[in-house]
Amino acid sequence: MSFTLAKTERLAAILSTVPVIPVLTFSDVKSAVGTAIALRDGGLTVLEVTMRTPQALEALKAIVDDVEGVTVGAGTILEPEHVQKAIVSGAAFLVSPGASSRLLAAGGEAPVPYLPGCSTASEAMQLAERGVTFAKFFPAGPAGGAPFLKALVSPLPDLTFVPTGDINMANVRDYLALRNVCCVGGSWVVPKAAVEAGDWETIKGLAKEASALKAR
Repeated sequence: MSFTLAKTERLAAILSTVPVIPVLTFSDVKSAVGTAIALRDGGLTVLEVTMRTPQALEALKAIVDDVEGVTVGAGTILEPEHVQKAIVSGAAFLVSPGASSRLLAAGGEAPVPYLPGCSTASEAMQLAERGVTFAKFFPAGPAGGAPFLKALVSPLPDLTFVPTGDINMANVRDYLALRNVCCVGGSWVVPKAAVEAGDWETIKGLAKEASALKAR
């Protein structure tokens, strides 16, 4: 199946929906639905639930089952085995921080779109050789930030990035102004304290601020 045109177009449609994709890590399934509703009501309708906790798949499934109007992806996919588990839980797309050969094969064969990660020009070139059009740039801040991505526009004009890591309201516009950035991933819209306290109004307000941003 690999990185087909149909899946690439589906991924493009997902990534063009919002300027910011909230990156979510849940240790409590109960907070997942409330967080997702607050983000949706604030205008952020594409969510990435990271596979960093034992509760991640259950949290993802709860959002898919109970929250209308959102597209939910599975992030921090590290092993081929994670791919099928995420799909069974209802993930509409997959995201990984990097891209091993095994993971590229499994992600490329998945029935849902896959966004592999890279942090160097060489890694980006390798993804492009595999037919990848969209890539996660992670960790964005430590890997060179917006200036690094800007430098890739000329040599890699057909690759579009979703930078994630150390992005916030103070620097997000620097990324969104770039020609080769379609949206960013960010966790600043879901402060841990607000999630734990069930402070949905704070999360909704941060989501409204982020959803008002414009990509280039």
